[in-house]
Amino acid sequence: MVDMSVVELSRWQFALTAMYHFLFVPLTLGLSFILAVMESVYVMTGRQVWKDMVKFWGLLFGVNFAMGVATGITMEFEFGMNWAYYSQYVGDIFGAPLAIEGLMAFFLEATLVGLFFFGWDRMSKRAHLAVTWLMALGANLSALWILVANGWMQNPVGAEFNLDTMRMEVVDFGAVLFNPVAQAKFVHTVAAGYVTGSIFVLAISAFYLLARRHRGFARRSMTVASAFGLAGALSVVVLGDESGYVLTDNQRMKLASLEAMWETEEAPAPLTLVGFPDREAQETHYAVEIPWVLGLIATRSLDQEVEGILPLVAVAEDRIENGLVAWRAVETLRENPDDLGARERFEEHKFDLGYGMLLRRYVESPDQVTPELIRQAAFDTVPNVAVMFWSFRFMVGIGFYFIALFGVGFVLSTMRRHETRWYLKLALVSLPLPWIAAEAGWLLAEYGRQPWIIEGVLPTFLGVSSLAAGQVWLTIVGFTLLYGVLAVVEVMLMIHLIRRGPYPGGEARARAGVQTEPTGPRPVPAE
Repeated sequence: MVDMSVVELSRWQFALTAMYHFLFVPLTLGLSFILAVMESVYVMTGRQVWKDMVKFWGLLFGVNFAMGVATGITMEFEFGMNWAYYSQYVGDIFGAPLAIEGLMAFFLEATLVGLFFFGWDRMSKRAHLAVTWLMALGANLSALWILVANGWMQNPVGAEFNLDTMRMEVVDFGAVLFNPVAQAKFVHTVAAGYVTGSIFVLAISAFYLLARRHRGFARRSMTVASAFGLAGALSVVVLGDESGYVLTDNQRMKLASLEAMWETEEAPAPLTLVGFPDREAQETHYAVEIPWVLGLIATRSLDQEVEGILPLVAVAEDRIENGLVAWRAVETLRENPDDLGARERFEEHKFDLGYGMLLRRYVESPDQVTPELIRQAAFDTVPNVAVMFWSFRFMVGIGFYFIALFGVGFVLSTMRRHETRWYLKLALVSLPLPWIAAEAGWLLAEYGRQPWIIEGVLPTFLGVSSLAAGQVWLTIVGFTLLYGVLAVVEVMLMIHLIRRGPYPGGEARARAGVQTEPTGPRPVPAE
């Protein structure tokens, strides 16, 4: 029997390290392209202020990039430390994109970052600009391979279970790479990163303008952030819609749960705007619905149904019964590999083996299974509906808020009203929101996949290592302390650099001629 305390602690540990690591990833993705845009303007105009902008925002990018690399390494070791059976079961598939990502992040991307920082006086303007663009592309391609690996966990295509080795093995790497879930996750995630980088630049620019410091520098930074952020925010909404459409084919339980839709609605299904999901009563209280919207998002039609939670539980119950046949066949073949009847039964039901493995949480042998346990295991396929429901609405609400925020900022920048104080204050207090939205998105993706570590193939509780709860507690405490110290150091360093500003000598040095842009208000032309 599985020790569920070890399973839950291992999940908490990975969630801690993964969500902490993802505090740095979106900012790296967003700032890298903002730097490329700013340096392009510098090369085209030759104006020193744009070079100053690239160097200042690049310094903050470097601090964030270093933290992202340091916290990402830990996660790769966790697969072997806490999830040994998972690594053994799917290592042939999951390891390939992870290895490619390592090569891109630690060789290609790190090399380009080094050239970006130390190549200013060693390369021509155009050569350095090429490095900056390649660095931005490398950072985003690095994210691609991680999301290919994660997308396969959500939609395990291009692989089959090998009865002889008792492992999942690749049969079509192209299908793994072009997995529709992975591609949808990639474009949605990088677009969210562009929004994060834009909010970061916008909020710090607002801080300078409110303090009446580095105003020429801050106005230009605000203009770039508003334009780039508006494009990113619009992309996030459009690409998020595409992610919802992909769920219809691959993760119908996740889709039904984040909408708290217990029963299948008549087509086209309505979207629940707000409500209070009740798992015990299996209904959503005080639901406010918008007709047709969910049907349009999920099926791109007006005549197709979106299945509800309870009908999907019934489907899971059927698949568990089929998986039980496959499990019995596997047990027979372990004793007698030449049993052709067992092999034939396995081949007929092998795609439901993972569902049969859900029963391993309750019994050690297929002979101990009862109809009550099958029903209980089927309902285990329902994630926490309330968490899914509200996380999705927080994420979407913040996304639409960003469109409005960047839209207003773009208009104000176009009208040269950068120093509208109410807007600057709003931009400054909005700084934490992209990280809240990003973490809510990952909560939806990963928590919504439960009870699967690989959707429909391997239950989470079977993927853990043979550890004692005390051992996992020890590493959780250790990681928490280490990451807490790193967080304090990183935040203090960022605050120090922001307070110092783009000109290390301060305003006096700027007045001495280092800053080419005026720090005071623009002269008002005569009527």
